[in-house]
Amino acid sequence: MSQPVIFLVADDGRVLDALAGDLGSRFGADYRVVAERSPSAAPAALESLAAAAEDVALVVAARAMAGLGGLELLLRVHELHPGAKRVLLEQRGEWTTGEPIVRAMTLGQLDYVLFHPWKPIEQNLYLPVSDFLAGWEKSRAPGVEAIRIVGPTWAASSHKLRDTLARAGIPYGFYPDDSVGGRRLLEEAGEDGTRLPVVVFRRGVVLVDPSYADLVAALGLQTRPAPGGCDVVIVGAGPAGLAAAVYAASEGLQTRVLEPSVPGGQAGTSSLIRNYLGFPHGLSGEDLTWRMFQQAWLFGAELILAQAATRLTVRGPDRVVRLSDGGEVAARAVILATGVAWRRLGVPALEALAGSGVFYGAAGTEARALRGEHVFVVGAGNSAGQAALHLARSAASVTIVAIERDLGERMADYLVQQILATPNIVHRMHHEVIDGHGRRRLEGLTIRDRDSGATQAVDASAVFVLIGAEPHTEWLDGVVERDRRGYVLTGRDLAGWPLERAPMLLETSLPGVFAAGDVRDRSVKRVASAVGEGAIAVQLVHEYLAAPPGP
Repeated sequence: MSQPVIFLVADDGRVLDALAGDLGSRFGADYRVVAERSPSAAPAALESLAAAAEDVALVVAARAMAGLGGLELLLRVHELHPGAKRVLLEQRGEWTTGEPIVRAMTLGQLDYVLFHPWKPIEQNLYLPVSDFLAGWEKSRAPGVEAIRIVGPTWAASSHKLRDTLARAGIPYGFYPDDSVGGRRLLEEAGEDGTRLPVVVFRRGVVLVDPSYADLVAALGLQTRPAPGGCDVVIVGAGPAGLAAAVYAASEGLQTRVLEPSVPGGQAGTSSLIRNYLGFPHGLSGEDLTWRMFQQAWLFGAELILAQAATRLTVRGPDRVVRLSDGGEVAARAVILATGVAWRRLGVPALEALAGSGVFYGAAGTEARALRGEHVFVVGAGNSAGQAALHLARSAASVTIVAIERDLGERMADYLVQQILATPNIVHRMHHEVIDGHGRRRLEGLTIRDRDSGATQAVDASAVFVLIGAEPHTEWLDGVVERDRRGYVLTGRDLAGWPLERAPMLLETSLPGVFAAGDVRDRSVKRVASAVGEGAIAVQLVHEYLAAPPGP
């Protein structure tokens, strides 16, 4: 196969040659750098690459060029190479107005701006370009498959495996069990296909219809705590829990983290987070939370997966968390960071097809499988908007269905503008999904107009439901105070408090137990605020452990 292309356009020969040389020296082993000096010839060159089915990973165009400007050219790039990253090249110190560029970024027509001169080269050129190429590579099938899955394409168990491996950053290949490749893999693994899915590791390990715990153990990750107690146990490995783990472990506290599912929480399913501080061109929730996971591990936090917390009790000075396998973890302090789960639609026909065309959350791993299909997104929050834009890159059409009357009621303005500018996304406001159709997979939906009551049956290959969230804190019943919805009360919101000293900011009604992130009542439902609360909770744990026991 030919190398993917990095396409450069500038009518300043010196700048173009310098950029081509610098990018070629770093990325030339894996990418072919094509430099075009004529802006007017660039569209034809890009058309030729598209006609030849050449992969274009990145297009860099100078903003100010004679004839065809960089912004105009990059708009055409999206039509010819929709997956390519688009970057504008600007002269440092000569950016006369940012408004057109900001608007193009807001509408998703532009991914980044590079400035020349780009010294220091590592920071200003190689780092952003590496990020873009990594993002482009992730949108393709992996070149090396660490794990291969054989199973029915639309089975819920197949979806769960794909989602788990994608969010863990593990390159995998999926082979339908009725395909030539799937049958060959089953034969090589010594399986007859009566039990599916089958997971085949490169090192020869074969798992048949594995549980999440089986898969985690086979990946070499920890599923049981080490003997003995610890300083702090963190329940939940979303942004709040992982931030708490990083700060607790880095500051010398013996730290354990419990997570029943894939680390990252809701944030880990987001296709693109653009408003997280320090990442101007955005990053996926999967990337962000996996970096947090690795960081916590490198600082020495003990990360225990496939274990749910089922009960919290007090044993002398310790707080004891009971585990789903019957074990327990004793700690001097506890941080509750269990987050929230997507709210269910409660439609029986759709519940029966969960994982088989019906997905709760963004489920970005399914985008490739939906190329050319008609898909629906239920919800009008930021996560729903991000999911719709991500799916629109592959699907023939994306329809947003929401009970709100206006798309901007709960969705950030930059997402609304991008959606309105994306031709294959439509939205049906003040509508709701009331039924689903299909035997083995989703085939259609019934949608109702909340004003007129009129219903309509529509074809649908998949529906992604993002209609808000709710905490699952039943295991804390009678132990810590919660509001009527199940969110944990802290600090000044507590009705009852057993000690003479006042409760700390994030402390629950059980002293020494803190809550951080979305699970906490009145928390700000943003990734950055969850990370901040996780860090604050660790500071409060230090204060709690340093203080003498209260009466």
